[in-house]
Amino acid sequence: MPEQQALQGLTVIDCSTLFAGPLAAMVLGDFGAEVIKVEHPKRPDPSRGHGRTVDGIGLWWKMLGRNKHPVTINLSAREGAELLLGLAATADVLIENFRPGTLERWGVGPEQLHAVNPGLVIARVTGFGQFGPYSPRPGFGTLAESMSGLAAITGELDGPPTLPPFGLADGVAALCCVNAVLMALRNRDAYGAGQVVDLAIIEPLVTLLGSQPTVYGLLGEKQPRTGNRSVNNAPRNTYRTRDEKWVAVSTSSQSIAERVLTLVGHAEVIDEDWFATGAGRAVHADLLDGYVSEWTAVRTAAEVIEAFEKAQAAAALIYDIEDVFNDPQYQALDTITTVPDSDFGTLRMQNVLFRLSQTPGKIRFTGRAHGADTDAVLRDRLALTPERIAELRTAGAI
Repeated sequence: MPEQQALQGLTVIDCSTLFAGPLAAMVLGDFGAEVIKVEHPKRPDPSRGHGRTVDGIGLWWKMLGRNKHPVTINLSAREGAELLLGLAATADVLIENFRPGTLERWGVGPEQLHAVNPGLVIARVTGFGQFGPYSPRPGFGTLAESMSGLAAITGELDGPPTLPPFGLADGVAALCCVNAVLMALRNRDAYGAGQVVDLAIIEPLVTLLGSQPTVYGLLGEKQPRTGNRSVNNAPRNTYRTRDEKWVAVSTSSQSIAERVLTLVGHAEVIDEDWFATGAGRAVHADLLDGYVSEWTAVRTAAEVIEAFEKAQAAAALIYDIEDVFNDPQYQALDTITTVPDSDFGTLRMQNVLFRLSQTPGKIRFTGRAHGADTDAVLRDRLALTPERIAELRTAGAI
């Protein structure tokens, strides 16, 4: 019996670039959707050249472009816009991240798209959303990390606000986009109508701030930067070991906090009144961090982890990417998997996000060359002849 995938039969048109929209389309493709990647004939998705390249081939694109069929269409040209409308008529989802009003200016906005396909789900992923005073601005994940409140609480108290060294806001927005698309598809399948998803990259990280908005709204309090510490519990930090490695410790529950302090030889503090709450322990973080640091400093990382496991306390080594590759748990999960690649033979990359027992996801192929599937998609989906495709290419529409 052939393997079934959860989103098999869905068609997604990915008109987006750098990074949230393309990552959302990648996840949908990982679970079986056919993804048609639309790029400008002369200005491909910048992610193709982002980060490290080998022999002119972008390694980031190999991951971000996996399970996608690259097609070149000049959407600003009349004939190119007509091609997009034709493809949209055969699709379930369209993802785009142009500035608000751009698709409308080209004649392929939601009104025109829904005219040819009322059931189409249109995901619009922009920095600031489709309306409001900032909506015309270009938006990137760094701006969202800055404006969401994340950077303000990240870093040491006496140091500068700190940005994450990877596309956190884009990644979180991408996963939210996947959720939104699936919700919209569920509604379409139940009630027959497509709709527009308006996702502003500045918003998802605000949701992850927990109670901060409620606390500020009610009490006027702002969470300060606390480095690796937490304002809600202690000890919670990173601690150096004898062999110059780092271990992270968390004591979110009272029982774990008691086990940690017993393990490091200071069970006497458990009877202190302030130790009974996470907030009370956080006030005494200097004392508790000192106890844990003294204990880890005379032990190797392996000894620390073994002791924490025996004590049923929560600790983990601080990993770099080499450690992720070599960790037996990640290896068991196949989190970093090996996939065939037409340019490099094989490549290592992140596997699909989760495991489904009946309809698993799969990396069918890595990111393909710019425009690699233009002719095949236009022929198979729009029944265009080779002669017509050649005419469109000469006219600059593809």
